[in-house]
Amino acid sequence: MKKRVLCGLLGTVMAASLLSMSAFAEGDSYRVAYIARAQSDSFAAWLANEMMTATEAYDDMTLDVFDGQADDEKENAAIENAITNQYDAIIVQPNNGEAQRPYVENIVSAGIIAITTNARIDGIEGASSVDADPYAQAAVNAQLALEQVPENAKVVVLNGPSGNFHADKRREAWQAEFFDKRPDVEIVGEQIANWNKDEAVQYMEDWVTSNDTIDAIISMNDNMAAGALEVVSGKEEFADILSYGVDGTAEACLLIEEGKMTATCLQSAIDLAELNMESVHKLLTGEETQIDTDIDAVLITKDNASEYVEMYKERGLLD
Repeated sequence: MKKRVLCGLLGTVMAASLLSMSAFAEGDSYRVAYIARAQSDSFAAWLANEMMTATEAYDDMTLDVFDGQADDEKENAAIENAITNQYDAIIVQPNNGEAQRPYVENIVSAGIIAITTNARIDGIEGASSVDADPYAQAAVNAQLALEQVPENAKVVVLNGPSGNFHADKRREAWQAEFFDKRPDVEIVGEQIANWNKDEAVQYMEDWVTSNDTIDAIISMNDNMAAGALEVVSGKEEFADILSYGVDGTAEACLLIEEGKMTATCLQSAIDLAELNMESVHKLLTGEETQIDTDIDAVLITKDNASEYVEMYKERGLLD
């Protein structure tokens, strides 16, 4: 059977807002709202699905997921609604950290437990965070690229949303860990594609048209890298193109295993979800009053991609 990513399943589960889980709330169960960035983003969809799974370990918590649809106004409205509905805790995955900052501050002001995740919003007194280190995520790729990208290479760069903590820090790491050390490398195209595959496709189509040679795709997430690779798929002149991403999505791991993508850094939605639910439970029960913690940054290449493909199969995310 052909391998495929079960993104549709994730989207369907998220769209349901987990109402079925809420229906089983009994007694003094804690009600937690998770405001997801966008179910159209493969990593965000995976994380929402894993949040749901991680909640099952706690008999005294229920979870509702709401889709921010990659739109600041919609995400902020979802946060406001969660405050109005008096959830015991609200976990926010920001679309744009600064746009969500005042709304997360409102969560704290309302006396509700607040966690920001993927990416954290720094400097909100009274809010906790569960995240990954975006600089480290990009740095492991950049350090590999130092050895792999040929001399005098021409590369393109796909960035996440401006002002997003992960987007900005990953680009900062590529600059310090790669571009500053490789002045021979020329950036022939760089755009903000907002984590979005379709936007990455559009930019890559333009770059392929205007450049005879592109040696590497440097992307701040896997979704954009996969979109760019779709454009050059089957084109002999780009057969050796290198491509780097972040997230370690099922799609990226398959592409790496098949030799179509070079490397990614695992941002494990499994670990993030489990750590989020463990943290929110500790905060709700009073075991902790403030938590700020990160998961590890693991490099995935051709050497170990099959391990993660198997992991996704075991979790029903690949077949």
